[in-house]
Amino acid sequence: MATYIYETIPRKPNETPRRFEVQQKMSDPPLRVDPETGLPVRRVIVGGSGLVTHGPSILSMKVKRSKR
Repeated sequence: MATYIYETIPRKPNETPRRFEVQQKMSDPPLRVDPETGLPVRRVIVGGSGLVTHGPSILSMKVKRSKR
């Protein structure tokens, strides 16, 4: 299951949106309302975890450089 971050859509410009996390299947439709308050919500796009490698990577190997 994936964890998605949602935030409420404020009705007034000075309101602070409430952010919360929900675990859902990727095939589930996105939420339309906050289950706690009933306010409309939008899914927040956040940065991923980046490239994850297992074992030594080319960047961590000690390679001798030739002298010019």
